[in-house]
Amino acid sequence: MAMDPDEILLDCEERMEKAVDVFRGQLQGLRTGRATPGLVDSIRVNSYGSPTPMKQVANISCPEPQQIVIRPFDASLLNEIAKAIQSSDAGLAPNSDGRLIRINVPPLSTERRRDLVQRVNKFAEESRISIRNVRRDAIKSGETSEKDKLISEDMLKDLKEKIQDLTKKYEGLVNDSAKEKEQDVMEE
Repeated sequence: MAMDPDEILLDCEERMEKAVDVFRGQLQGLRTGRATPGLVDSIRVNSYGSPTPMKQVANISCPEPQQIVIRPFDASLLNEIAKAIQSSDAGLAPNSDGRLIRINVPPLSTERRRDLVQRVNKFAEESRISIRNVRRDAIKSGETSEKDKLISEDMLKDLKEKIQDLTKKYEGLVNDSAKEKEQDVMEE
């Protein structure tokens, strides 16, 4: 389908932005040596028959660097929350006192840190591939528009440069986020 250059760029940027958002969401769920609400807030809890993200059924806080405290909005969900944490791949052990759940986040072993850095890099590469796929689609749209005589050859050249600039920008965001998470994982 032929589109004008502005539509192509807007679509390209929105899709690249989405790829970076997905990547940042993946990073939030990865554990560092510190306790953060991001470790549990997207774990799905069986709430009245439907899987609901933890942050929608409970207040999550980190009163200490190695501890997460979860206060359910509805006390009857306490056991469901504990079950969801245990069955998640977060590797955390919930302790319930009948009112709230405390999770002690143990420091990471060197081996576990290396594994996490590998996962960060894998997620980053998947994200960069998504961004490049968006770039390819956008360029293809531009070429279609040029073939259909909607835009000139010069406009296509200009469009390709702008698409490449967006690609660099969003790959840079992925690289920066990955580097930041790697440092978080490796420091004590």
